[in-house]
Amino acid sequence: MRAISLARHRLATWSAGLLLGLLPLAGGCATDQSGDGPLRDEGLMAPAPTGLAQELDGILASPVLEGALASVVVRHAETGETLYSHRGNERLAPASNAKLLTAAAALEVLGTEHRFETSVWSDGKRLGPVLQGNLYLKGTGDPSMLAQDYDALAAKLAESGLTLVQGELWADDTWFDSVRLGSGWEWEDEPYYYAAQVSALTVSPDGDFDAGNIIADVTPGTAAGQAPRIAFLPNTDYVKVDNRAVTTEAGSPNTLSVERQHGTNTFLVTGTMPLDAGTDRSYNSVAEPTGYAAAIFRAALETHGIRVLASATRFGATPVSATRLAGRSSPPLSELLPLFLKLSNNGHAEILTKAMGKAVHGEGSWDAGIQVISDFLSANGVNANTLQISDGSGLSRHNLISAEHLAALLLAVRGKPWFSNFYEALPIAGAPQRLVGGTLRSRMKNTAAAGNVHAKTGSLDAVSSLSGYVANAAGEPLVFSILFNHFVQNGVSRLEDAIAVALANSGTKRDTARFRQPVGGRVIEALRKP
Repeated sequence: MRAISLARHRLATWSAGLLLGLLPLAGGCATDQSGDGPLRDEGLMAPAPTGLAQELDGILASPVLEGALASVVVRHAETGETLYSHRGNERLAPASNAKLLTAAAALEVLGTEHRFETSVWSDGKRLGPVLQGNLYLKGTGDPSMLAQDYDALAAKLAESGLTLVQGELWADDTWFDSVRLGSGWEWEDEPYYYAAQVSALTVSPDGDFDAGNIIADVTPGTAAGQAPRIAFLPNTDYVKVDNRAVTTEAGSPNTLSVERQHGTNTFLVTGTMPLDAGTDRSYNSVAEPTGYAAAIFRAALETHGIRVLASATRFGATPVSATRLAGRSSPPLSELLPLFLKLSNNGHAEILTKAMGKAVHGEGSWDAGIQVISDFLSANGVNANTLQISDGSGLSRHNLISAEHLAALLLAVRGKPWFSNFYEALPIAGAPQRLVGGTLRSRMKNTAAAGNVHAKTGSLDAVSSLSGYVANAAGEPLVFSILFNHFVQNGVSRLEDAIAVALANSGTKRDTARFRQPVGGRVIEALRKP
């Protein structure tokens, strides 16, 4: 996000950013495509930007954006009027701003009351405490399933008097397809919590509902030279440990590393951990979350005195003729949404994408879910043919979306019956509570944007974004979208904040612009309102 140099920026950017990056105009208009000279038409230079446009131009002229790409759009939320546009139609990687598309489509298609169901079924007969048949654990993608919820399912079976399953335990994740990782996800991200594998049957380690993950807590040994102690939450033998780390004297450097090895569930622990170190906690993805869920459920069955004769878990669909024995419903989507958006939960995004595909097309896949998102966008004034969606979270490097696309979406959803759910689930600038401010809780404090800006953040290597809503100083509602790509310096989030604060402080004097390009493209007319 190192935009362009100050000199080039001033010459290539005009009022409201409309002239920035224009293609050659029809009729032989003399445009300097190098950006090193002023844009002219018939010898007439476009007017210099003033007011808000000038302020935003100045922010984007920061050397932090040297050589980077920026797409920025500001629109009036009530009139739809474009107040500022800097390369607004340029498609860039949106990072987690892609979650705005997923969340809006999910609220429309699945509804605020949508719940995920996890259930236990049997295809056998009960003879007192004995089940003559198989037990099936069936999931539909619930990201809120904790180990204690699987324990509660086992407790329900035990309450019925069941003590022995003569058949097998089957794990049914067929609600979704078997593709675990998204297209365009980088291979080195695979062991980490933010790239958790997606399954219709999964486990979350805590109340943030990071589905498909496990927590590793590491504490020093009791003496120097000993290996540190490792505990997993939830406790399970589904994962293994290769512990090569060493406890060292108090005050020595802590170089501890915990990382799941690619394609396995073996966690390699290396480095040193001083005696006086506290608990080192890390979140890690688990390979094959279906087996993970089944292992947690099998252990819960044993805890409640229910033995499954077959020791190996099988994988497949629950028979149509099976009988439902127990079940658990997730909180509604309206309650899951703040965890999804405020904490930018990638797993929720992908689960919702596949759930939409299943609901509309009968196929719980990325392709089917992305088609639902695209259709939703097209039906709500966003041209889906001019963008590219590869996943629901924005983790994919194949996503290509412009600030204009995102601004158009933010405008379109304001009239939806579920808009209040969407708006309140967005991170709120400067709000210190974790589940209020979310990823914006430490940003824009003590500014006009604090408590005002409701916006989604986004971050990948060399990608940063911020899109959402703000009221200006006159109380007028605005929508904005900021996308930065290809920067190599730190500090782009401060530029995003500066833009949002500038918008919050604007409005005491209208600073809007309308641009018109007549047929033939030879004259560009800028009409400014006082």
